[in-house]
Amino acid sequence: MDIKIGDKFSNTREITDELIRAFAKLSGDHNPIHLDEEFAAKTQFGKRIAHGMLSGAFISAVLGYEFQERKIVYLSQTMKFIAPVFIGDTITTTATVARVREDKGIVILETICTNQNDEVTLKGEAIVMILT
Repeated sequence: MDIKIGDKFSNTREITDELIRAFAKLSGDHNPIHLDEEFAAKTQFGKRIAHGMLSGAFISAVLGYEFQERKIVYLSQTMKFIAPVFIGDTITTTATVARVREDKGIVILETICTNQNDEVTLKGEAIVMILT
């Protein structure tokens, strides 16, 4: 495999109202913390937050795009949500190769999302199999 420990893959996206509403429609998750300004204003966040799984989708996008020449199967993903993501935030998703099992074609990656202030919003681990 041409993948080695320390290889990094990343992408950056801006969080918009349109993106949140499209994700709500696609996922069926219409929780008012994501969609209702009045409701969200009364929460500890003070305003609407993005769906946590939207960041998960960003990880999938990074892996699917960056590994497009290699063709992967996503085996697992862990996620710990560290900080909220708000409309107007710019989220950078980075996947870093942590381990490689060449005998099985399996790659373990550290996955992190950070906002425009370099605050970590999500940490996790992805495991993918590279198809031959």
